[in-house]
Amino acid sequence: MNNYFKDKSIFITGGTGSFGKAFVKYLLENFPEIKRIVIFSRDELKQWQMSQDLNAKRFPQLRFFLGDIRDKDRLIRSLEGIDYVVHAAALKQVPAAEYNPFEFIKTNVIGTENLIEACLQLNIERVIALSTDKASAPINLYGASKLCSDKICIAANNIKGSKKTIFSLVRYGNVMGSRGSVIPLFIDKSKNGLIPVTDLKMTRFNITMKEAIEMVIWSLKNAIGGEIFVPRLPSYKIEDLVKAIGPNCEVENVGIRPGEKLHEEMITSSDSLTTFQLGKYFCIFPPGFSNDELKFFKKYKYLYEKSGLNLKAVKEGFCYNSGDNYFLSIEELRNLIKENVDPNFVPQ
Repeated sequence: MNNYFKDKSIFITGGTGSFGKAFVKYLLENFPEIKRIVIFSRDELKQWQMSQDLNAKRFPQLRFFLGDIRDKDRLIRSLEGIDYVVHAAALKQVPAAEYNPFEFIKTNVIGTENLIEACLQLNIERVIALSTDKASAPINLYGASKLCSDKICIAANNIKGSKKTIFSLVRYGNVMGSRGSVIPLFIDKSKNGLIPVTDLKMTRFNITMKEAIEMVIWSLKNAIGGEIFVPRLPSYKIEDLVKAIGPNCEVENVGIRPGEKLHEEMITSSDSLTTFQLGKYFCIFPPGFSNDELKFFKKYKYLYEKSGLNLKAVKEGFCYNSGDNYFLSIEELRNLIKENVDPNFVPQ
């Protein structure tokens, strides 16, 4: 596994975001023979800050490219010599999407299409795009834009012709401690004795940053093309999270925000006919795939079993919902916060 990126060049859109920064550090620590890592983003300040944290003399593999995925010409120039692409760039804030819908469409949908066309033109080997639980049965603009992004990534496998490029997705829930997540907010607010909560009945999936990174690397290694990989994760109750962070704090009920769900869903019952367990992940295959003796199924089954991976069909009607799952306890949440968010965390 440690030789997987040997002499390979990897390109990360949105590379200065929470995932991008953690992913780059993980690659540098665990894959020292990687040839080149290109961090592509549009924020020069974040790139400068990241370059100060990761010294160029120590890590000569690093390249920082300013650019926007809305600019296809810039993408084409930047992708020269790249083997693998991890597409993490997106506008993500749910309320902002409700107020500025077309800005999200320009980045999340049109920007993804630009990246696909650039990757096909340059015959990139593998593209893994990061999805979100909000793209499953979306009720907000952000989720709808990511669903469109997911669909065009999967469909790109149908138009590649003789190109070697494959496109697949990873879809997961809230990354613990990432920028914009609720846990750092609750920790900060708890210091003043008051935690604002949209709805105590809410539940959310939980994944650590390390788990997210390892899943992306696993997908880069094992994807055949057209899959949506979904991790098998625990959930937490917002009520338990409040008790874990601020057991002595008052709770301010601020009301559910536009576009929010009480419970997130990563696999809908409509997806169950094309969903399989694949070790510690679920795998949603493209439309038209089924678990009968179709040629399409045989192809995937053969290729996965050749790699030592077995497909196991889920039951018809299966649904993967954060409210109908196993839950982290209050103590487990506290331990995870100390390990992944703030080692000095103390409940208030």
